Amino acid sequence: MPPDPVHTLADLEAWSRPGTSLAVLGHPIKHSISPAMHNAALAEAAKSDPRFADWRYFRFDVPPDDLPRALEVLHAQQFRGVNLTVPHKVLAFDRVAEMDAAARPVGAVNTLRWQKSGWHGFNTDGYGLVSAVRECLDLELGDAHIVLLGAGGAARGAAVECLQRKCRSLWLGNRTRENLKPLFNLLWPIAHGVPLHGFVPASVPADLPADALVINATSAGLHDTDHPPIDLALLPRPAAVFDMIYNPPETRLLRQAAFLALPHANGRSMLVHQGALALEIWSGLDAKLTAPTMARAAAAALAG
Repeated sequence: MPPDPVHTLADLEAWSRPGTSLAVLGHPIKHSISPAMHNAALAEAAKSDPRFADWRYFRFDVPPDDLPRALEVLHAQQFRGVNLTVPHKVLAFDRVAEMDAAARPVGAVNTLRWQKSGWHGFNTDGYGLVSAVRECLDLELGDAHIVLLGAGGAARGAAVECLQRKCRSLWLGNRTRENLKPLFNLLWPIAHGVPLHGFVPASVPADLPADALVINATSAGLHDTDHPPIDLALLPRPAAVFDMIYNPPETRLLRQAAFLALPHANGRSMLVHQGALALEIWSGLDAKLTAPTMARAAAAALAG
């Protein structure tokens, strides 16, 4: 059996592992390196604290229609915590018993913590994004015009974080303009004077500002055959490009950024920092202390 197998709902129904279990749910999930990161951090923690000796993190491929049942079984099996990735972040929002105040305006959750009454929902994506942009690009969201691509759960978290950090302006690009409407409805009440704009990436607005930070929060790039979510050459020269995708480590969008000599980074650092905060929520381990171990494990997993 491979070190980090992909489990299914059927496996979960028959789960009998002793000890403390954690999980990530997605569809697909085979590409996820979260188990490598979390299990490395837990192994390191167990060296000085034996409480973590029996903690382990697993990945489950769960189609959207099976999410309600999977969350029910995970809770019954007393999994200590769950991460959610595409396409579950928005779908799970209404299926938690308690919502962290910081996650409520996002309308999406990526982290669940077990409690007797049901799941307690959190969103650590904003923390991960801020930490990664600062670490990899030496930029602050609050100082930047933002061009954010996407309208799903990842985009929601990024947009809310950008507004809360008082970005200079927020430009939301999505290939289907209709899908921007729910996101705008979510964001208008918390914009508090930050200019909000929507556009279709195939038709870049003439007044889009130069020196913007471009953030890809779509899944375009997971496969090398995917078209980039935007043609960077159509934009006034951006300050930098951040792609939330980490596997593959270089998407077509980032290759174009390199060709145009733009500072750029993939989503590996964001994955590390949001994961470290999730682990802190479940275990109490300081995210800033576990992040370096997670980063080394993530790099090794991708290299492998």
